[in-house]
Amino acid sequence: GWTIARKLLHIARTTTMEIPTANSKGPPGGRDSDALKPLRRQMITASRVGAEAPRPTWGGRLDFILASVGYAVGLGNVWRFPYLCYSSGGGAFMVPYLTMVILCGIPLLFMEFSIGQYTRLGPVHALAKICPLLKGVGVATVVISFVFSTYYNVLMSWALYYLFHSFGSTLPWKSCNNTWNEVGNCSSGFPGNGTHLQSASQQFFEVLQKTKGIEESGGVHWELFGYLILSWVIVYLCIFKGVKSTGKVVYFTAVFPYFILIALLINNVQLPGAVNGILYFVTPVWGKLFEVWLNAAAQVFNSVGIAFGSMISMASYNKFNNNILRDSLIVSFTNSFTSLLAGFVIFSAIGYMAHIHNLPVENIATDGPGLVFVVYPEVLSTMPVFQLWAPLFFFMLLCLGLDSQFATVEVAITFIKDEFGPQVLRFLKREELLTLVMCSIGFLLGIPHVTKGGIYVFQLMDHYTAVVSLMFLAFFEVVAVCWIFGVPRLSSIVKRMQGNNPNIYFRVCWLLLSPLLVLCILISSIVYYTPAHYGEYSYPGWAEAVGWCVSLVSIIWIPLGAIQEIKRHKGSLLQVSTSPGNHVYFSGMTNKVSA
Repeated sequence: GWTIARKLLHIARTTTMEIPTANSKGPPGGRDSDALKPLRRQMITASRVGAEAPRPTWGGRLDFILASVGYAVGLGNVWRFPYLCYSSGGGAFMVPYLTMVILCGIPLLFMEFSIGQYTRLGPVHALAKICPLLKGVGVATVVISFVFSTYYNVLMSWALYYLFHSFGSTLPWKSCNNTWNEVGNCSSGFPGNGTHLQSASQQFFEVLQKTKGIEESGGVHWELFGYLILSWVIVYLCIFKGVKSTGKVVYFTAVFPYFILIALLINNVQLPGAVNGILYFVTPVWGKLFEVWLNAAAQVFNSVGIAFGSMISMASYNKFNNNILRDSLIVSFTNSFTSLLAGFVIFSAIGYMAHIHNLPVENIATDGPGLVFVVYPEVLSTMPVFQLWAPLFFFMLLCLGLDSQFATVEVAITFIKDEFGPQVLRFLKREELLTLVMCSIGFLLGIPHVTKGGIYVFQLMDHYTAVVSLMFLAFFEVVAVCWIFGVPRLSSIVKRMQGNNPNIYFRVCWLLLSPLLVLCILISSIVYYTPAHYGEYSYPGWAEAVGWCVSLVSIIWIPLGAIQEIKRHKGSLLQVSTSPGNHVYFSGMTNKVSA
């Protein structure tokens, strides 16, 4: 058993990248990977791609910060965080949430920025150089990001659907006098969660999901199909020039939502009942303090974007000496601040609606997309000057989603450029065509979500991608970087870029706290696993099997990469583990790191 362990440790470490002297300045060899040795041609072709064309960089430091903030701050900040906070103890939820931000969110974001900026490679090639045994983690992050992008853009089509329907003289979800309403089951007000009646806004949202379950697709919803095309066209036009075009777009898409959130908050707090909603949001229920750590951790990982590969990919376009510590703190703080701001906006509005319908606040709040596509549209319909607030709100949702979508699509494009750049360009001639191909594939894979039963497909994909797969990938990424590659080497590359070693807080988090917390989260997610569901609807067995296949599409690359690496090493386990050459190699590596 010990011999096998030594063999695996040898495979993991003997081919990790060599860290140049910490006092040396500038990027390794002046390029992506020339001084990061040994470089396996069959595994990493970045230097060959770099010979064709230098890697582009962000136009300025603010471009990268805004792109990272835009990716981290998404629709989950608007619906998932407020609901989790209110359902998990109100103000008491902030204790585990902020603890997870400090002990996992900030250190692991700094870790991913360091890897991407130092190697100047996407997550696949960067993690392959960091830890060859777990190089499959890099492939898995690309897969999970692209799968995520195929259904996340469906939210953009919903936002467009609501946006274009909000320009009329009256909002279509305000009354029960429309062709899609079931009049006998419709309430022009909000009946609350404890009744069989549905509000007009609930029935308007159900236009998107007419069938009774995933078993009945119901055919394509052609209006949503058109909006899905439009949303992918918008994504393509924003990223087809790479970081140069994305860096300019985020100046608007990352900043504009804050103007709308602040304007809505100023408007909402003046409405009757708003204070009751805010108090319900922030009042701590200390009895739930020890029950909500898993929810807090999941929110941090999903929101900051750890293990999706996007942060590594975006950091790879930085200049070598960019201040990533500052950027990590800015992105983490802005992400948490936005979540709180959105919570105040949403629950001030819910308090107002509870007041006008004479209902308790808990009878109105709901989880998931329903919070922004059912509850808030109902709130907007009762506000003064709704003709202004409704379009602005849904346009804000569009901007929030687009920023996150840019980054997830860019991960896959970066991988293809790093691995197959010359071959792809010989065939497609222009990089813009590669982006068009990736967007077209994402559109085709998103079509099942715009059928009349597409909401069930969406919920199934989201559960098994953003919940089940993510924690597995996060755990193996942290193990690969923090334990196998090692904190001393990670500290050395940070010192080479920043001029100083990371402080004791980051080193302790990387070595002990972050890996152990991620491990606890992974174990808890397995122990307390619950199958996917949508409201009261439970998925059939075959749909659960499809969901697990979706998870395995990304997870399977981790063992496959490890098996391939083990097979590449010849000789017995004992011979490889005790080779004198290995001892000399690691001694030299230690000297370089300590220099």
